[in-house]
Amino acid sequence: MACSSYLLSKKDLCRALVTELRRTFTYVSVLGTDIRSTQMQVNRRLSNVGDGTDSERGFVFKLSRGGAFYEYSTDSLEGDPKQIAERITEQLRVDERYRTATISPAAVTDEPLVRDFERESDVDAYSEEELLTLSAELRDRVLASDEHILNAFVILRTLSVSKLFVSEHRTLTQSYAWVNGMMMVLYREGDGKMVQARTGANAHLIADVLRELPTKVDALVEKARHLAHATPITPGVYDVITAPSITGLIAHEAFGHGVEMDMFVKERALARSYMGKPVASPIVNMRDGAAAALSAASYFFDDDGVLAHDTQIIKDGVLVAGISDLISAGQLGTEPTGNGRRESYKRKAYSRMTNTFFEAGTDTLEDMIASIEHGYMLFETNNGMEDPKNWAIQCVAEYGIEIEHGKLTDRYVSPVVISGYVPDLLMSISMISDTVTIEGAGFCGKGYKEWVRVSDGGPALKVKVKLG
Repeated sequence: MACSSYLLSKKDLCRALVTELRRTFTYVSVLGTDIRSTQMQVNRRLSNVGDGTDSERGFVFKLSRGGAFYEYSTDSLEGDPKQIAERITEQLRVDERYRTATISPAAVTDEPLVRDFERESDVDAYSEEELLTLSAELRDRVLASDEHILNAFVILRTLSVSKLFVSEHRTLTQSYAWVNGMMMVLYREGDGKMVQARTGANAHLIADVLRELPTKVDALVEKARHLAHATPITPGVYDVITAPSITGLIAHEAFGHGVEMDMFVKERALARSYMGKPVASPIVNMRDGAAAALSAASYFFDDDGVLAHDTQIIKDGVLVAGISDLISAGQLGTEPTGNGRRESYKRKAYSRMTNTFFEAGTDTLEDMIASIEHGYMLFETNNGMEDPKNWAIQCVAEYGIEIEHGKLTDRYVSPVVISGYVPDLLMSISMISDTVTIEGAGFCGKGYKEWVRVSDGGPALKVKVKLG
């Protein structure tokens, strides 16, 4: 997938602007963003195509002077570089009383690099009409599979990203795509309760998503039938197996936000005082990084122009590293890890998760289930919350399947809430499956805002937790 021609046409202007602005600022970079996203949906009653929420085009300047950073964003760049630079400089005049120097200028490096990054994509190989036709055929197949299906939804979301980064010594471009596919049914038997069941397929190629989704129809309908008869769980402490989606949610909430190092700077994360100390079972290893997996959160360089990393967060149960953007790394005197991410060119860059997951272990899933006399296997991320300052955690699974005498039964419970204290949960991990599944359909906010794409997944875990 080639980089946006619009951004490439602005490359020389961006270079000229960096040169002009460097007369006033000690560090200057500009990030250009051109993102196309679409969403198409078919169900029993409608069929439509529209822009996705990610679509945007614009530029953001990051500038430093005397240890303080400034940012300026615009939706277009036109005109004489000198005049644009003067306008930006005037807009960023700040009363010295309000400027706090927190970063040594030497902490912000700008190592020379000129490179273009591209990932294979087939987004432009399919017309909207073709995708709607294929989606409608899949919807009809789902509807025909069971008379109790009230409605069936097929949703395809495509994301095509182009970014340009220019600083004094760097000129980088990247272009890549990601595709999320989902099937969902509304199901009810007679006068029973109506339930919703879903499944998905995610990849960087539409062809892979279109190939995988039809193979999941039978399992989706079978899940809906079981959920129609699911009962509430009896609250208590249980031995539990987490399916990859729930494992990913635990990783995300337990040591995802908690190791975003801008939280260290603000003293809002307890993890800072536990660096180099055991925080999990010795069999636990955990990673984050846009280069750690291929998923919705995988890119070649972050919004600070730092190349993608693969960062070990927990090694053999010990917390060894956090994840950082350019500014928090400069404030803490560490190397940035390529986790500087923006919701859009209009928003600030923060330290943000990407692909955050536990590494594979050595156990088979069959052995893990067989080791439980009575407990549950939990499936499908719903939502989660974390308190990084006190390490409380809450994760919600769509459903669980009861385990008795080492075997999965056909008894479903829904929904299921996991709660507890992060170290207690992680220390209780006693088995980890030898396979890892990474899924790329998630969105994550910083608090209640600043949404970026992240991935879920990992191996299966055996843990002892409180369920309700």
